[in-house]
Parts: sequence; C-alpha cells; structure tokens
Amino acid sequence: MNRQRLSLWWFIGTLLFALLSMLVPLPAPLEPFKPYWLALVLLYWALESEDRVSLGLAFLLGLGADLFDGVLLGEQALRLTALVFIALRFRSRLRFFPMWQQTLAVLALLLNDRILLLVVRVLSGSPVPPASWWISPFVGAALWPFLFLLLDDLRARLRIQ
Repeated sequence: MNRQRLSLWWFIGTLLFALLSMLVPLPAPLEPFKPYWLALVLLYWALESEDRVSLGLAFLLGLGADLFDGVLLGEQALRLTALVFIALRFRSRLRFFPMWQQTLAVLALLLNDRILLLVVRVLSGSPVPPASWWISPFVGAALWPFLFLLLDDLRARLRIQ
C-alpha cells in the first residue's frame, strides 16, 4: 500500500473512530465529562492537514453525527462548520503556539461550540441545561495535548504527510 493511500485511510479511520466514540454510552454521573471527540479529531486534522479538511467535510461529518446521535438535524453540522472555520482562519497562528496556549485556544473553541449548541437548543424549545453541562469543554481541553501528541506520534510512525 503506498503512502498516499495509507494517509487517506489513516485520515478516514481517525474520523470514523471519533464519530463512533461519540456513541459510546457512559453512566449518567459521567455523561457531563464526555468530550466532543469528533470536534477534537477534526480540529487536529484542520491544524495539521489543511488541504484535507474543509467546511464541506465538517458539514457532512456533522450531518452524519446528527443522524448517528439522533439530535436535531443540522445541529452538529453547524457546530463543526463554525469550529473548522475558526480553526482554518487562525491555523497559521494556532499551529505554532506552545502546547499550553494551544490548549487554551482549544478550550475557547470548545466553549464557543457549547454556546452555539446552547443557542440552537434554546431556540428549538429545549430547557436550559444544568451547570454540569459546561464541564465537557474543559475535559476536551485537558485531553487535547495527549490527543494531539498521540495522533502526531502515530502519524510520524506511519510516515504520513
């Protein structure tokens, strides 16, 4: 298998793994701690491989996540499109931040994602979520350095561009 095909399979595989990770049920007390895996992996690829990640891909992945998750159609598509737009817009800066600054930027992106979700849910008539609902972006930001280093190391070992 040539490197280009391996690179494509690695890219698709990580996104599918993140999509399926969203479906893993957690016990009710741990549910607020569940990070938004698809956003984190898509953010990694937006920073590391700009030519593969586009707003259209983010929208399609979001629609797929909406169908898998059974939420309002377009909810996650909007969230992921906004996240990727901001990440691609500031990619040249974000890529070269030290890890602690990158983690703070990821936290800001994930909090922005939660605010968008809150707006969509309130406009659709859902009640305001509890305070524990805001824990997830902090968990995602705490996992970001480990996820980034893991994916970067695996990509380097496979010698993928």
